[in-house]
Amino acid sequence: MAPMPPADERPLWAVGAVRTRPPAPDRARLIAALRELSAGSEALVSVFDAEAIAGERHLLSAWAHLGRSRARGGPRLRDRGAEFALYVAGDDQLPRALAKVGVREGTERFVVVGEKARDRAATLEALGLSESAGIYPRPVTVELLDRLGIGAPERSAVPESAWEGLVLERVALLELSAGPHAPDAHGKRK
Repeated sequence: MAPMPPADERPLWAVGAVRTRPPAPDRARLIAALRELSAGSEALVSVFDAEAIAGERHLLSAWAHLGRSRARGGPRLRDRGAEFALYVAGDDQLPRALAKVGVREGTERFVVVGEKARDRAATLEALGLSESAGIYPRPVTVELLDRLGIGAPERSAVPESAWEGLVLERVALLELSAGPHAPDAHGKRK
């Protein structure tokens, strides 16, 4: 795999986080705070369940594919953050994507992602979350791959050291399915 750019040159920041005052914010309040942040700025901000994120390459790849898709004039959704979730999940349907990578009622560990224009500390504070070391990044596990829909047959085709590549491939495959002959929302070819 290509080397990662230095942290100060990356277009995104991502941190592991926990609730500042457990059990608040609950899922509904967290989503409401995320919507408020998104409405106030064009800079991307997203929150994911940490158990579904394979690391920095996973997030950067999803962000890059999102950017390429939108540059070609092909946004799948109006909301850029929701579309980012599609790429992170490697799934073309938002409900399935959110089931894979979204915050669940029982989520305790989060990954907060923002574009460089967003202040990390202010974003975490607005979400009611606090940065927590050891949550992100984390190793790619069987459970993480299962959650992203990458099953045993795919895992067995590569050594464990290449599992991150399976996640990146899933992100890239979503991009390929967005071409001019991809099915529309009703399953019809364009």
